[in-house]
Amino acid sequence: MAEQGKKPIKEFKAGTVRAAIWKEDREDSGRQTIRFSVKIEKRYFDEASKEWRNTDYFFANDLPRLRLVAERAFEFIVLGESKDGGDAE
Repeated sequence: MAEQGKKPIKEFKAGTVRAAIWKEDREDSGRQTIRFSVKIEKRYFDEASKEWRNTDYFFANDLPRLRLVAERAFEFIVLGESKDGGDAE
């Protein structure tokens, strides 16, 4: 899970939709393992507060961007691009 204060190892953005990837090194039954978690969210401007906010609710027209960032995150993790630790963008 994303830890407070830690930065993701990689981010993918498409418009206002963003996927952030975190890497967790852990020990499982005496062997080191790596687990990744992905958070997908959308930025929007709240007219009432005049501030930018994040949400995990999406409209139908957000779904192509959501799909794109989810695919990029999956490729990054599965194709091994994450092995070098990556840089957060």
